[in-house]
Amino acid sequence: MKDISELFGSMVFNDAVMRARLPKEIYKALKKSVSRGTHLELDVANVVANTMKDWAVEKGATHFTHWFQPMTGITAEKHDSFISPCGDGKILMEFSGKELVRGEPDASSFPSGGLRATFEARGYTVWDTTSYAFIKDGTLCIPTAFCSYSGEALDKKTPLLRSMEALDKQAMRVLRLFGNKTARSVITTVGPEQEYFLIDKEMYLKRPDLIYTGRTLFGARPPKGQELDDHYFGSLKPRVSAFMKELEDELWKLGVYAKTKHNEVAPAQHEIAPVFSTTNIAADHNQLTMELLKIVANRHGLACLIHEKPFAGVNGSGKHNNWSISTDTGVNLLEPGETPFENAQFLLFLVAVIKAVDDYQDLLRVSVASAGNDHRLGANEAPPAIVSMFLGEELTDIMDAIESGADYKNKEKLQMEIGVNVLPHFPKDTTDRNRTSPFAFTGNKFEFRMLGSVFSVSGPNIVLNTIVAESLRQFADILEKSADFKTDLAALIKKTVCEHKRIIFNGNNYAEEWVTEAQKRGLSNLKTTVDALPEFITEKSIELFSLHHIFTKQEIHSRYEILMEGYCKTLHIEALTMTNMVKAQIIPACVDYQNDLAKLLKRKKECGDYDVSLEDNLLKNVSRLSGCLLKKLTVLDDVLLETKETQEVLEQALFYRDKVYSAMSELRAVADELETLVSAKHWPLPTYAELLYSVV
Repeated sequence: MKDISELFGSMVFNDAVMRARLPKEIYKALKKSVSRGTHLELDVANVVANTMKDWAVEKGATHFTHWFQPMTGITAEKHDSFISPCGDGKILMEFSGKELVRGEPDASSFPSGGLRATFEARGYTVWDTTSYAFIKDGTLCIPTAFCSYSGEALDKKTPLLRSMEALDKQAMRVLRLFGNKTARSVITTVGPEQEYFLIDKEMYLKRPDLIYTGRTLFGARPPKGQELDDHYFGSLKPRVSAFMKELEDELWKLGVYAKTKHNEVAPAQHEIAPVFSTTNIAADHNQLTMELLKIVANRHGLACLIHEKPFAGVNGSGKHNNWSISTDTGVNLLEPGETPFENAQFLLFLVAVIKAVDDYQDLLRVSVASAGNDHRLGANEAPPAIVSMFLGEELTDIMDAIESGADYKNKEKLQMEIGVNVLPHFPKDTTDRNRTSPFAFTGNKFEFRMLGSVFSVSGPNIVLNTIVAESLRQFADILEKSADFKTDLAALIKKTVCEHKRIIFNGNNYAEEWVTEAQKRGLSNLKTTVDALPEFITEKSIELFSLHHIFTKQEIHSRYEILMEGYCKTLHIEALTMTNMVKAQIIPACVDYQNDLAKLLKRKKECGDYDVSLEDNLLKNVSRLSGCLLKKLTVLDDVLLETKETQEVLEQALFYRDKVYSAMSELRAVADELETLVSAKHWPLPTYAELLYSVV
């Protein structure tokens, strides 16, 4: 086995490789283009492309692809070989600067929300020079942005890069006011924790619902779930440990900073977390992580489930988005320091985030809206749909002191007393953590906990970067005109705290009392995706994104259409899968079981055995529930026929939420009850107990 330091990044055309292989003047020109965001000249691109090709071929690559992230939520790639005919029946291995910088996939075949008609096929992929190329499965992958022929963004990366530039621009305005002349840029960093389930592949292949939808549409609760809390942080099973080791190796080769791995709360649930990276690179790396989770699991005879709620009744899976802001000189702008009350720069950036979350709580909710995440948000495993912020005791006390104008004394860092002398002493943190909060301050960063596990982190970070950029823009506009910076700064911080303190809540977000309290505070509670998505196309949202050049009005409406259609299509696929499973598997199983019971009942009666109460009761119950199952199936079939009558996308989404999902839930309830009565010999689907405990 290779040393980890040799293994890490071995399949990445990173800065060290470029510095070693590129001519000095070409390397400098490329770095200048990246750092200043300027156009890359073709002669430079040609040299970089040829060097990149030579390196990739040495590593065994035969093809290249522009690797991009369309609105499907997953990645896309079209592979071209390096070969070029040279006229004598032989080939050359070639790769030009033009091929490196630009590709041309079919723009009409990806979701565009009406931006592109079917006959308007031309689109472009453009090299993102800030994200390193890498080799995956014998192919040189070049991270790219994806746009239409007329320049609209058709992907998740382009607006993410725009949002990073917007925040950089406004944060630099603020830093210059504080006299910072050394920093040249401000970047956002992200560390996305990724949760997932592992089950046996053979079990997975026996569940059409898992194959088609990613979640179980039927399944009675198992005798044992997560009640004993014995899976969380438990020792890794050998099969899981082997999978995790190979996964880490594959991620390390691609330069992904995979750091932490452990068992999660639910049986068969696990988590992997990386070290922080620049936001667009973190988004790239998380897409690679989700892809490799499935690939490596398959090699080990496992199936990896990344759906937000694969199993009812046990915890679903999220993706905690740890977000922070730093200068290019390495200063974390959300680091409180030893005396946060006196750290005016920290306090201004902190209240900028508080203001942003309060002003645009609806957009943050939109950024995590999906049919899958609707199953998870608000359950006792994830934050509720109400957006609020946790600051902790110390920072909340500071906010209170600022509001009241009172003096604040720093809390002393107490030594942790455990009551065992032999254990080492260590300072106790001044603030606890709050795992129920949607948006929690955790020392020098914010943890946005509402994301579903299958999400691209791009969407939530586009919103987060943009809304904070807007707060900073407003602050800079005020302070740049100030004649007394210190006085006006203090007044601005106090005013912001007073106006936006309603968003701060350090208590239990799961409590029913919080729902009532949040309503009193005027906080929104957008319970479902259909409730949330219209907030994306309000005048307030359009004005925000247009002002900072993140989305045009047309791009916003296109994404709204894509998200609404995605919601409807997801429920439609789930409903069709349910009806097919009931007709092809569950009903035949019930009929066979009733037939066997009836035969047994007849034989016992013919033999003069008068104690047939067990068989008789079973037959009656299964027969009654089977009849009920048929009625509920008919209702769902009829409701699905009605979906064709609705045309407008919001009307259609409301119908799916209120009618289709309701019919699905009623059908499932009957099927799950039947599962508890029909014999294991007859029941056609692996049960929750078998699925959740299939990896031994």
